Amino acid sequence: MTVVAGDATAARPRLIRAINEQVLLDHIRRSGPISRTELATLSGLSKPTVSAALGSIERAGLIYASGQRTGSPGPAAVLYEVRPEAGFILGLDVGREYLRGAISDLAGTVRSRLSVRTKAPDATARIRELADLTATLLAEAGLEASQLIQTVMGSPGVYDPKLDALTLTGRLSGWDSPATLVALRAEFGPSLMIENDVDAAALAERVHGHGRGVDTFAFVSVGTGIGMGLVLDGKLRHGSHGVAGEIGYLPFAEGSGIDARDARKRGSFDASASAAAVVRAAKRAGVRGASSAEKVFAAAARGDAVAAGIVAEEALLVAKAVCTVITVVDPELIVLGGGIGQAPGFLEAVVDQLRRLAPVLPDVKASVLGSETVVAGCLAAGLDQAWQQLVGQISPA
Repeated sequence: MTVVAGDATAARPRLIRAINEQVLLDHIRRSGPISRTELATLSGLSKPTVSAALGSIERAGLIYASGQRTGSPGPAAVLYEVRPEAGFILGLDVGREYLRGAISDLAGTVRSRLSVRTKAPDATARIRELADLTATLLAEAGLEASQLIQTVMGSPGVYDPKLDALTLTGRLSGWDSPATLVALRAEFGPSLMIENDVDAAALAERVHGHGRGVDTFAFVSVGTGIGMGLVLDGKLRHGSHGVAGEIGYLPFAEGSGIDARDARKRGSFDASASAAAVVRAAKRAGVRGASSAEKVFAAAARGDAVAAGIVAEEALLVAKAVCTVITVVDPELIVLGGGIGQAPGFLEAVVDQLRRLAPVLPDVKASVLGSETVVAGCLAAGLDQAWQQLVGQISPA
């Protein structure tokens, strides 16, 4: 389509209005309740421009006048806040053992939250369980499905936008089938966003955890699987094929008991350093009661020298992966998450190894966020996406 000069001239004021509205909405989201004068100061826009933009946003139902600020000279200042009920976000976490979900309003307040153990033997059953979970969340929040304006699902694997496909989904049976993506969109709508679960956890860390105010950091999750979410210049990075952060495929492997099938599916580093690998190594070494990585770590804490050696080897492996990240990205912060990453004493063991291996030592912390981390990240991503869509619907054509 050819755009003539007159069309471009007519479109310019609409674009400027949309940009102004987006800027003001962003300030209200992050700083409200807030007055016109404060918005003018923060945005650098004139007071008449701010008033006009606020009028459009308020008529669109996205904000409301929540009260007045008194006690200062002059007329009382009207304060504006996000209208929470203007739309709702669904966040879902697809795990091997648990399905988790939550619904938040546009102000970010969680209206309902639920976690259930999954019994699904295949992808079809798992989607059905997710649909049931969503129905329960809606009922608890007193909402209809039509009120959801964005759904974000945290899932193992990566979404490749070029292929429109889920890949590298590990042990979730059938989850990488093209039919799964079709069925998910049929159930949750064509606007469904699928985020890698560790990337979603990194988003949660940026909004709620150690990553607040940090422009460049890596969230390294070590547990039943291994992965990394990478935030550069304040933005989560996925890479050209969606595989940025798939450190489970680093060519690091230790020991002779590596599961070859796991190595092909999930990467050699994942096969040699995930929770299952810790258990295998402990059993081979004769650690009694080593039925889980948690029990191996507990045995080490009680003074079992063999178990302590297994933990030390795990710390060395993770430190090698973190050192690779440090030398390539040089982040301000490394956050360790997952069952192993957050295990007592593991942070200190990794840091001790990094002092020996790495050219510099960034701040290294263990995540303090719990089992709802992925859901929290999905809600954060969904809120950003929803606001981008809503802003584009404000200004008249």
